[in-house]
Amino acid sequence: MKQTPRISFYEASARQRVAGLLDPGSFREILPPTEKRTSPHLGLFDAPVSFDDGVVIGEGTLEGKPVAIFAQEGKFRGGSLGEVHAAKITGLILRAAARKPQAVLGLLDSGGVRLEEANAGEIGSTEIMRAIFEARRVGVPVIGLLGGSCGCFGGASIIAGCCDALVASEEARLSVSGPEVIETVMGVEAFDSRDRALVWRTTGGKNRFLFGKVATLVDDHIPAFRTAASALVRPSTPLRLDSLRTERDALVRRIATFGTCTDAKQIWEKMGLPADRVSDMTAAELTAAKPA
Repeated sequence: MKQTPRISFYEASARQRVAGLLDPGSFREILPPTEKRTSPHLGLFDAPVSFDDGVVIGEGTLEGKPVAIFAQEGKFRGGSLGEVHAAKITGLILRAAARKPQAVLGLLDSGGVRLEEANAGEIGSTEIMRAIFEARRVGVPVIGLLGGSCGCFGGASIIAGCCDALVASEEARLSVSGPEVIETVMGVEAFDSRDRALVWRTTGGKNRFLFGKVATLVDDHIPAFRTAASALVRPSTPLRLDSLRTERDALVRRIATFGTCTDAKQIWEKMGLPADRVSDMTAAELTAAKPA
């Protein structure tokens, strides 16, 4: 049987990811590059601008289901959140809350807030979070997809935490603070940002999946992301106080169980997983082996 060639989510551009996820020919972009909605701040620093400010937004269908979608372009300033960038995402999600498509898909590929637009970017990230909760309040699920080369750090990671569910590949990274930031604050002895194996087994998609932060772990293959995203398209469950208490209790238990661990391998062992094999296991193997 002829194998389907791998179409890497990690290596693709934002527009390639959108095209591969949605039904062919269904995507309608909002505020495309021809509108030239560029950052009003980058020019002050003699920094290059992008005519879409590093994010693609629009609407289309996924297996016939209407969806809104945004995709951060990690190749432009690390997918960083600036004023226009954040406003485009916020506007799209609020539009979805009003029009009620079956889901919002967020392709997160960002190092966090843009340094040249720190205040605007921070405010913008909180506006995105508020828009996500509004969409969820009216029953529109927001699904995050992680697997880009920049990872999902800083404000983008908190945005990811506000989503109904996350889909990630092994190549994904998710953390509030990036490896270099942790190293700078805590010292290289505590966390060596150049140790790629350490970085990925700490912040990578596999560990986040085993910890329950990622709902579906997939291979680095755009059609695999498409299948997983489609399976998660269902009415959003409103946030309730009892569900937040359940999550808090789970965090307390996690600290009690794993609080003395200094490496993800120790956590995996406590979970009853073959710690030395986890890094080599496929998404399907790890899904089957994950503790209930």
